[in-house]
Amino acid sequence: MNGVGAADEDRLYEELRPLAFGIAYRMLGSVSEAEDVVQEAFLRHHRARERGEPIDSPRAWLSTTVTRLAIDELRSARARREAYVGEWLPEPLLTGGDEASRHAEVADSLSTAFLVLLESLSPVERAVFLLREVFDYPYPEIAGIVGKSEDNVRQLAVRARRRVDERRPRFDASREQRDELARRFFAAAEEGDLEGLEALLAHDAVLHGDGGGKAPALARPLHGRERVARALVGWARQGAALGGFSLERVEINGQPGAIARDPDGRVVSAMSLEIADGRVRAVSSVVNPDKLAHLGPVADVRALLRRVSGRRRAGGG
Repeated sequence: MNGVGAADEDRLYEELRPLAFGIAYRMLGSVSEAEDVVQEAFLRHHRARERGEPIDSPRAWLSTTVTRLAIDELRSARARREAYVGEWLPEPLLTGGDEASRHAEVADSLSTAFLVLLESLSPVERAVFLLREVFDYPYPEIAGIVGKSEDNVRQLAVRARRRVDERRPRFDASREQRDELARRFFAAAEEGDLEGLEALLAHDAVLHGDGGGKAPALARPLHGRERVARALVGWARQGAALGGFSLERVEINGQPGAIARDPDGRVVSAMSLEIADGRVRAVSSVVNPDKLAHLGPVADVRALLRRVSGRRRAGGG
């Protein structure tokens, strides 16, 4: 290995993997795709060192490789996302134990709303914006990573920042207040408490759902406090008919969230909240089983619904 030991490789992996995954996930909005990009980048790094190629800064080398791989992956994913059934949401990422999630600015750049907003940028714009605004890379280094001039990179950064700032989501500054409101919200949702939900939702609240055509989901976002509350109560009643779903409070994409599980503990959905001004402004629910597989065994919701429907027909209900 030309003097490169396994212990050295392991140390580099432990040290640099969080940064590599942080870039890849924010670029792609997919846990599985980000993991693949990170693994490929480290494999290429290993092979380069085996060949004796000079690598002065493994951090810079891996940042460049991860970003370029993510740009290529994002370009190929664009066609798939344009043909996606229903609304596209990023794969939910559990962040409660992640050191980065404790820093509000970094955590907010992981939020579902923020990642959806980044979809409006081109792959290169997205890379430039993230490297500059989230990871604080200097312009000359970003220029080398994306293969453009520094002046061009500055122009891309200004354009991307302007587009993002126009629609950037706002979050309550106090994590304690945010978590307490989320606790009350999910308790009301689990109990099917319509009035309780309406009291916690913003007047212009939005409910997003992502089934990808593989699980029952909203065809389009639902707007308005009353409509969102009624839909959540309807989901609670549906869950009760399926044997009762439990809500496990977790942090998803740096924001308060919950994983819904069926009576056998299988994952049904992952919900995250956007909280600002003391109200829940948006609820994002991912039920596409392909986007939940990394969270554990996934329930077949359609099979559960067919079973309940069959029981009702057999009982004459």
